[in-house]
Amino acid sequence: MNKISIIKKKLSNPRVRRRLKIGLFIYGGVIVMGVEFKLAYDIGYFDAQALKKEKNAGLSAARIVLTLESAQRIVTGALKEDPTNPKTLVTQIFDNNQKLATIIIENDKQKKVAWIIDMRLFFTGDLFNGDGYNLTEGIEKQNNIIRSAD
Repeated sequence: MNKISIIKKKLSNPRVRRRLKIGLFIYGGVIVMGVEFKLAYDIGYFDAQALKKEKNAGLSAARIVLTLESAQRIVTGALKEDPTNPKTLVTQIFDNNQKLATIIIENDKQKKVAWIIDMRLFFTGDLFNGDGYNLTEGIEKQNNIIRSAD
């Protein structure tokens, strides 16, 4: 009982009361600011996630397929030929992969293996895999294409 009466006596002092009120007010303010920052962070985070999901939903989920017409447009544009009357024709598409498509082109009755990368870039050089195997040569052998000396 004696300890409780001592505490009551100290709390009845106006200076101690004022300091206690200031301390509790500062402590409460810090708690309120922490809650506000947490809410602001959560709202911003969830808004960012919603925008990210919305952007991903806008992307088409369909796989892009290379057709003879689209391959012909890519080849014609890369060789800067007349689109209405091209000299180089795409005759066959082998691997219709979105990243690396294999095609056969024909120019002056000579066939060549060509490559289209990312549905944009076209080239007719040799392509090697990671093991050093010449993929162009392999496709030429499979399809009985005689390599021209150019």
